[in-house]
Amino acid sequence: MKKCTKAIIAVIAGAAILIGVIWLINESSYPNAPAFDDHFTRKFLNKDKKVDDGFYEFKSKTGQYTMWFPEEYQVLHKYREDYTRNGESYENWSASYIKPYENDQQTYAIKAEFSENGMKSELIYVESLFKEQLDSKKPKQLETSHTRIYYDYAYTYFRGTNQHIVHDSKENPPNLYVAYVADKNSDKVIKLIYDSVGENTETNKMDRKKWFFKMLQSIKFVKGN
Repeated sequence: MKKCTKAIIAVIAGAAILIGVIWLINESSYPNAPAFDDHFTRKFLNKDKKVDDGFYEFKSKTGQYTMWFPEEYQVLHKYREDYTRNGESYENWSASYIKPYENDQQTYAIKAEFSENGMKSELIYVESLFKEQLDSKKPKQLETSHTRIYYDYAYTYFRGTNQHIVHDSKENPPNLYVAYVADKNSDKVIKLIYDSVGENTETNKMDRKKWFFKMLQSIKFVKGN
C-alpha cells in the first residue's frame, strides 16, 4: 500500500513538473512586452509579427479587420463593457497603458469601435462623431489606397465638471485624438479615439501625431466578408 501511494505521489509530482516546464516554455515564446503579459490581450495579437517598432499586428475577433497595436497597451476586460462583440458585424474594445509619474500616474487610453455604416450617410456619422468628441464639424482628411480617414485632435481639460476643448493650443500639445476610418469597398468603419490623462502626458505633438497616424493607416478591412 505504501509503495502504491509513493508511486502515485511520484506520478503526480512528475506531471506537475512537466506541466510547469511546458508552461514556462510556452510563456517564454511570447515577446517581452506588456501586451503579451496579459492573457486576454495576447489572444488578439500575432506574436510572430512585430510590424514596426513598438507595434504588433492586432486581428479583430470579428475577422473583419487588422491593425497595428502598441506593445505597451493591454485590452481591458474587467467589466463587460470593456469588450463587446456581436458576431462579425460589431466590436467595441478599450485598451490602456498606465505609467507612474512622480507621486501620481499618467494614463493613456485607446477606444475602438467597429461597425457597418452606410456610405451614403458617411458625412452625417462623421459630423456627429467630431461634434460630440471635439466640438468640431470639419475634421481633416487623408486617404490610403483602401480607406478614407477623417481625423482631428485638440487639447482638453476639465475645470470643475466642465470640459474645455482648445484647438491649436500653442502651450499644450493635443491630448485627445479622434478618427473615423471608412473602407472604400464596403460599409465597414472604425471609430478610433485616443486620449491621455495626467500631468505632462504629452510633450511632443509631432511624435504623438505620427504614432496615431501609424495606427490609422495600418487598418485593413478584410475583403468579401
